[in-house]
Amino acid sequence: MLTREDIMETVRMIQEENLDVRTITMGVSLLDCADSDIDRSCRKVYDKLARKTENLVKTGEELEAKYGIPIVNKRISVTPMALLAGVSGGDPVKYAKVMDRAAKNAGVNFIGGFSALVHKGFSEGDLVLIDAIPEALSETELVCSSVNIGSTKAGINMDAVRILGEKVVKTAELTKDRQCIGDAKLVVFCNAVEDNPFMAGAFHGIGNAETVISAGVSGPGVVRTVLSKMPDDAPLDEVAEEIKRTAFKITRVGQLVAREAAKKLHSEFGIIDLSLAPTPAVGDSVARILEEIGLEECGAHGTTAALAMLNDAVKKGGLMASSSVGGLSGAFIPVTEDEGMISAARSGNLSIEKLEAMTAVCSVGLDMIVIPGDTPAEVISAIIADEAAIGMVNSKTTAVRVIPAIGLKEGEELNFGGLLGSGPVMKVRTSSPAKMIRRGGRIPAPLQSLKN
Repeated sequence: MLTREDIMETVRMIQEENLDVRTITMGVSLLDCADSDIDRSCRKVYDKLARKTENLVKTGEELEAKYGIPIVNKRISVTPMALLAGVSGGDPVKYAKVMDRAAKNAGVNFIGGFSALVHKGFSEGDLVLIDAIPEALSETELVCSSVNIGSTKAGINMDAVRILGEKVVKTAELTKDRQCIGDAKLVVFCNAVEDNPFMAGAFHGIGNAETVISAGVSGPGVVRTVLSKMPDDAPLDEVAEEIKRTAFKITRVGQLVAREAAKKLHSEFGIIDLSLAPTPAVGDSVARILEEIGLEECGAHGTTAALAMLNDAVKKGGLMASSSVGGLSGAFIPVTEDEGMISAARSGNLSIEKLEAMTAVCSVGLDMIVIPGDTPAEVISAIIADEAAIGMVNSKTTAVRVIPAIGLKEGEELNFGGLLGSGPVMKVRTSSPAKMIRRGGRIPAPLQSLKN
């Protein structure tokens, strides 16, 4: 039961500390839209999405008004479209354009699922879809793409890693007149999950129900405010306990919204993704939480330890509040989307190497990092391989979303505006990994016994 104090505390979190439901995402299965004719298949995709998602935005707005809880984004995720492309043949860009049109018709922010799962190898549908990613992302506005290139059980598909490095470069070139925005909508995963409601990596896994509503709840500002009220000499176990209690309260808010949205939309309730997802707004930063724990600036020695504690406490608090916590859940560290990360990157205290170390203990990976526009494709592939190795060995989800800023050099700024924010072009090591990347093949799955 909620007490008056609980209600007032939640109101304060919303009004003063940037608590929000970052997204409600409807996952829609499109398996029944497969057809040997791509044009017929596209018509089926559009009709089904129009039918299933027509009330998604309206429902979100009604719940915002009813509870006074901001629901920042309403989004759609769909079955990995490589599955449909493998049946229909033809140009997968047609699917991307239909997805874009359906998303605009529904009034959502993004639609995810122009995706392929190639951790154990390629089907014909996978190959044609991956080849179409640059054109698909340059010719649409709301479509997001992801490719899973590795897993703990399968190892890393290095042929896919090589190809994706090339596609990242091409996507940047095709969207260079729009701040290389295409690559902000492309994520390369290891150990991708089927129930992630956050973009750009969301897709509707084939193990899910016909339609599913999942929610992502975010409250970096709430956590930071709570920690700011603690004594500077409070032991770290007490700090972790306070984060856990706060995560519990935040999760209850998300579960309330997601369950009611699912009921109104006649969908299954999926999961609550309790990820501390930052924004460029001051006071809504994961980096500032780490500094509240006791770092002079994010990126200092001790950052990885502080982030590990934060991530673990968030998960523990969420699991106390709901048995349906899933997705990625923890703490995101997207550089351009976090005011504190942007500041640390500008000062030079936060490097790609430090971010890579941090990804071993947080939710995802190297996210929204701007790199020089002349970075070779094989270097981008090697960045992907390094991050995938962390995910593979540690049995966790990792990802890479880097943006080669065409025409910009290290230290210059790329500005997307809005939720995607802005950030400095970060230094990338220039020693070539080309020979390793050209080898292709597979990095074998790690030993799962004799762990030390």
